[in-house]
Formats: sequence, structure tokens, C-alpha cells
Amino acid sequence: MRNLVLRESAPLRYGTFFYLYGMQGIPAGFGLTAMVNYLNAQHLPVQQVATFTALIGLPWTIQFVWGPLIDKYQYSVIGHRKQWVVLTQLVAVAASLLLLLVRQPVAQLSLLTTDFVVHSIFASIQDASVDAIAISVVPEAERGRVNACMRGGFLLGISVGAAGLSWVLHQYGFFWAALAQSAALLAFTVLTFFIRLDATDQLLPSRSQRRIALAQNADNPPVKWLFQELFRAMIEPRSLWLFGGIALAYMCFSVFGWAYSFHLIRELHWSDSKLSLLQGSWGSITALGVIGVGGIVADRIGPARLQRWVLGALGCFLLLFCSLHIWWQHEAVATLGLLVWNLADPSLSVAALPLLMTLCRPQIEGSQFTTYMALVNLSGVCGSYITGWALNVVAAPALGLGCSLVVLGLCWQLSRSREARVQPVAPLK
Repeated sequence: MRNLVLRESAPLRYGTFFYLYGMQGIPAGFGLTAMVNYLNAQHLPVQQVATFTALIGLPWTIQFVWGPLIDKYQYSVIGHRKQWVVLTQLVAVAASLLLLLVRQPVAQLSLLTTDFVVHSIFASIQDASVDAIAISVVPEAERGRVNACMRGGFLLGISVGAAGLSWVLHQYGFFWAALAQSAALLAFTVLTFFIRLDATDQLLPSRSQRRIALAQNADNPPVKWLFQELFRAMIEPRSLWLFGGIALAYMCFSVFGWAYSFHLIRELHWSDSKLSLLQGSWGSITALGVIGVGGIVADRIGPARLQRWVLGALGCFLLLFCSLHIWWQHEAVATLGLLVWNLADPSLSVAALPLLMTLCRPQIEGSQFTTYMALVNLSGVCGSYITGWALNVVAAPALGLGCSLVVLGLCWQLSRSREARVQPVAPLK
């Protein structure tokens, strides 16, 4: 166990960030895929299901609150910011156990929603802490591959939550699905305890180290300064331009992904278990392969160029696929579209996240990157919520065509803009 030091081992960095994101993906797959498909199959009003989705995602949109606090109290003898990860993992496990109180998800929808929201609050703090650690310990030359591991782990977690827990839900009931999720989260929390960031980090703080910890805490930056510098970094023209395009692309992906799943269940009469299994099995396996290649490509050609390629390819696919929507009634065509679109979010993430990391400034890197991710999550939440209302007046193919035009427009603008050619920013003075 003494050799589990992140700064000293690239394979350990890849594996650690892979499983940490897998830990986040399991509840996301269970709540936002398996349970959303399940509730759609129970013919709840589409606005009610959309509200359920939006509320679960809401805590992820306020991560900018956690970032400055994490940076303010980042120093610890067990590893800088690691104390935040371990603590929030433990609370997230406890929050997951609250789901055991739900016996009939439809009849107890309010309790179900509350439990998932409580879990999301602490999982979002954990996510912010992990992102800050990644920026501080991962060399810039590895960021593409590490981000590939992050998204790959997240997708594998989603696969387990969507496909695996959906199967448990239909075979044994909601109680056992919730218990399986809680057991998996607990196992990952134990593993995190034994991983150190630096060779000098301790597994447990002791009284003799208290004075050292207090001295380190004296070097923590003031919260007011953190917010001021965060605001200055976020409103830079280059930051606004690059991030605005990324956020808009994520919103478009969310709109069509949510609308397409709804269309398959309500219009084409797919079963929710079948859809969840496809999204969580073959879809995730294919995406894992793409992410692995994408991480290597991002490190070699640069994330900005890869982002343009991804947006162009996905925009063209979406335009063609939605133009041929009369063929969606054929299961092979609908399945192909589902599997390809399952690659949208992870493909963009492999390019976009290293790009956003490049914009992050020293000392506020945790706060800045967390704010970016909070706004990305807000884009996804807004996309799902808006779609829930838009589907009352607009069909899924029409929404997809609109999204394709926006994505292709973004690709064209990025190809012409010098702002897309990002160079590392200078440290704050």
C-alpha cells in the first residue's frame, strides 16, 4: 500500500481517475438512465419525468460554490484536497442508503427524487475535489489520456448503473438495486483511503502532525480573493468564447439524447429495460473504445483541433439521421442511431475537458474548472428540462434537426476563430 502514490506512477493516475469517475457514473446511470426510462415506461407525464431529471442534475450546476471552499481548505496531511474526496464519498454512501426507504418508485416519487438529490449534492462536491486533484497532479502531456480515463470510467459506471442496476430492478426490485449501488460505492471509498497523492502523505492524521496542518492552513488563500480571481478568469474573452461554444454543444446533445430516448419508448414502444441495457452495454463499450483513442489523439494533435473534428462529425450525423427519421421504425436503424449518439458526450468531453484545463489558472484551478463543469452540467439540465416541455409541441426529429444546425454552426465558427487555438495561460499575479 505504501507504493500507491499518484505523483510517482502514471498507470496509477490512469487507474485512480478511472475508478473515481466510475464511482460517479454508477448513480448517474441508475438515476438518469435506468430510472428515467422506467418512469417513462410507467407513462408518467413527460413534464414530471423531465422535472425528476432536472432536480437530480441541479446540485451539479452549483459546483462553483464548492470550488472556492475546496481551494480555501485544500491543504491536508493526508493529501491536498483528499480529505474532501474521502469525506464526501462516505456521505454519498450514506445518502445512497436512503434509497432503501423507497419501495414503490412511482408511488413514492417525491421521496425517490429527494434521495437522489441528496446523493447528487455530495457526489458533486466529490467530483469538484477529484477534478482539482487531477489538475494539480497530472502533467499537461498526460491530460488527454487522463481525461479519457475519467470519461471512460464514468461511462463504465453509467453502464453498470443503467444496464446492470436496471436488470436488478426488473428482476429483484428497487430495494436490491439500491443496495447493490450502495455496496459498490462503499467498496470504492475504502480503496480511495489507501491511495496517496505524495510520498509524504499520511493515511491518517495524528496529533504530532496537527501543528503542520495548522501551518499549511495558514497558507490557504482567502475566499474573497478566490472569488475575485475566479471572476476575472471566467470573463476573459478567450474563456467566454471557448466555454460558450462547449456549453451550447453539450445542451444540444442533451436535448436530442433525451428526446430520442422518449421517442423510442413512447412512440416506437421500446421497453425501458431494453433501452437501458442497450445504452449501458453496447453503447458504453463502443464509447470506451472511442474515448481511449480520443485521449491519445488529443495529446498528439491538441484538444482544440479534436474538438472541431468531433463537432463536425456529430453535426453531420445528426443532420442525416434526423432527415431520415421515417426509417427509425426499423429496429436496426434506431439501434444504430442510439449507439452512435451514445458517443456524442464522451467524444466531446475527451476534447473539451483538456481544453478547459488549459484555461485554468494556478491556485484557482480547482475553482475555475469546477465552475466550468457546473455550467456544463447546467447546460445538460436545461436541455433535458426544456425538452420535456418542447416535446408537447415539437417531435424528436425536428428537435434533432435544429440541434444539428447549431452544432455545425459552432464547428464552422471554431474553425475560423483564433480564440480556439488556446495556449496555456500565465499564472495569476
